[in-house]
Amino acid sequence: MKHVPKKRFGQHFLSDPAIIDGIVRAIAPQAGEPMVEIGPGLAALTQPLVERLGRLTVVELDRDLAQRLRQHAQLQVIESDVLKVDFAQVTQALGATKLRVVGNLPYNISTPILFHLLQYVDVIADQHFMLQKEVIDRMVAAPATADYGRLSVMLQWRYAMENVLFVPPESFDPPPRVDSAVVRMVPHEEPVALDVAVLEELVQVAFSQRRKLLRHTLGRWLEARGFAGNFDVQRRAEEVPVQEYTALAASL
Repeated sequence: MKHVPKKRFGQHFLSDPAIIDGIVRAIAPQAGEPMVEIGPGLAALTQPLVERLGRLTVVELDRDLAQRLRQHAQLQVIESDVLKVDFAQVTQALGATKLRVVGNLPYNISTPILFHLLQYVDVIADQHFMLQKEVIDRMVAAPATADYGRLSVMLQWRYAMENVLFVPPESFDPPPRVDSAVVRMVPHEEPVALDVAVLEELVQVAFSQRRKLLRHTLGRWLEARGFAGNFDVQRRAEEVPVQEYTALAASL
């Protein structure tokens, strides 16, 4: 029976064989590697992955799709909202030290998923995700560009990232109204040690009024915290490189 895409789950199923092949090549799965796929859907990517890996764990929220996936002997199906999945536990259950994570993420909750995975970065070897191109542009953005913002800083602190493949709307059924792309995210081996909550608040305050100089936002926030260090607040938020934000968070 044909599965009808469900709007509430933001379902757009990948259907272009050339794009699927390109994604699999970018991931380069090796037999026996512990891998988790988020949102396998109709198994367009799942099938070529499991053929190369031998076994694959998938996280699927849609009950009908999860039931369909369970018929595949080489798949371990976690029927759950990915935001509730403990990836450290999954790693342990697979008897692994590090996981590879892949997926065509639902665009309506892609940012919360990226932040959720940030908690488990210590057990992740790498991540390959299909996302809205606009989101990936923000993730990999350099300072002093329009796309550079909170997402750029939070993710570049922990990952080296690159846009590896452009995916047009007609590669999906039904086609989304936006361009897509595939991002590769590899955790930094020695990130700056800091309190994530502090970095998150700091970055949020800094970018809360992008057009204003930081003395109006971050300057006041630092003053309230009794910060006596050296940080130039005569700049806009987008002019400050990631390293300066992380160094500031670490000093706090």
